[in-house]
Amino acid sequence: MNEAKRRIGWAVSPGLTDYEPAVAAMEARAGAIAAGEAGELVWLLEHPPLYTAGVSAKPEDLLDPNRFPVFKTGRGGQFTYHGPGQRVAYVMLDLRTRGRDVTRFVADLERWLIGALERFNVKGEVREGRVGVWVERKAPGWSREDKIAAIGVRLRKWVSFHGIAFNVEPDLSHFGGITPCGISGPQFGVTSLVDLGLPVTMSDADAALRAAFEEVFGATETIAPPL
Repeated sequence: MNEAKRRIGWAVSPGLTDYEPAVAAMEARAGAIAAGEAGELVWLLEHPPLYTAGVSAKPEDLLDPNRFPVFKTGRGGQFTYHGPGQRVAYVMLDLRTRGRDVTRFVADLERWLIGALERFNVKGEVREGRVGVWVERKAPGWSREDKIAAIGVRLRKWVSFHGIAFNVEPDLSHFGGITPCGISGPQFGVTSLVDLGLPVTMSDADAALRAAFEEVFGATETIAPPL
């Protein structure tokens, strides 16, 4: 196999992409990868405001069920929010050629996100028992850990789908309709690059995500999105 065929497809959809057709296209592509009929793909997009419920979601964590549409999803995790200003990346990689190690795969997703944050001089960290990437925020007499990126994946025939959600400039008040990922308490919150005072555009974030991804997973090539 030559180098071009080994490269991972990298697709970006402009504007907002509706959730249900995106999931259908993602699952179809993952199935094609498993069947050897398509190459690996990372698909970047933004959704309209909505909540998704992972397989571990608890009904009591949906605090405002009438605020935005709610979709049940087969990914791991609990409730999360997607919306404008948040970069969602659906990650369709073939773990049959990557060690068949789910724990390592999730750790690699975390390393990817931490590497992207480093490009903006933001220190992203992981915490035992709390999947995702966190930013520690401190001031005199005040300390909090805010989540800046969520991870929720599923595997079928050792091909991954779903992926990550990276907060660039979403409306953070929209997270108030759920208990994000089932984690509550005054010491925990949600943040974004812009909330941290960084004038980052979505294009800036995409460039950082792509460069950091290639350091962890390998070379990419730009292709058309599946939808």
